Amino acid sequence: MTNAGTETTAATGTVGASKGLAWLLVITGAAGVLAAWIITIDKFKLLEDPNFVPGCSLNPIVSCGNIMKSEQASVFGFPNPLLGLVTYAMVIAIGVGLLAGARYRRWYWLGLNAGTLFGVGFCTWLMQQSLYEINSLCLWCCLAWAATIVMFWYVTSHNVRHGVIPAPAGLRTFLAEFTWVLPVLHIGIIGMLILTRWWDFWTS
Repeated sequence: MTNAGTETTAATGTVGASKGLAWLLVITGAAGVLAAWIITIDKFKLLEDPNFVPGCSLNPIVSCGNIMKSEQASVFGFPNPLLGLVTYAMVIAIGVGLLAGARYRRWYWLGLNAGTLFGVGFCTWLMQQSLYEINSLCLWCCLAWAATIVMFWYVTSHNVRHGVIPAPAGLRTFLAEFTWVLPVLHIGIIGMLILTRWWDFWTS
């Protein structure tokens, strides 16, 4: 027996998703891959030529080069964007699968949620390091941050609304109508932090 309203198949315990979520995963995953790819290419050029200036190094604040030269740029012993190339590509693959009609088990959705949560946590740490330790901003990193935040909130909303993550009915109702509020607020807070961190520079 299939309940179309929850997109869950009781007989198999699988959960599908709307085309809207599927496309969102494809688009945000592609944005992440694009950012990671460009940063990776520039990182290799920087390794070949220490004097190389990445195209997104626009001024003392918006300087991808400063970010790439930092210790934080290789947290796991290799350039961070290499991790992004793999993980964002996986998100694209999941989105394409959903577009093709795939339905995943609860553990799969929880795994995706855990992955996006890790991504948001890692991006938050990188943001803090960028703003308050490295004192520079990378525009391609900002694109990856935004993509990760959007996919996290929408995957979480999907899982709550479809019972993958148990939650009160009121929260499910709220997310059914206002999921967009959460990533907007999240990204807005980051935007305000960036604005206030270098307020004198932006207004000079």
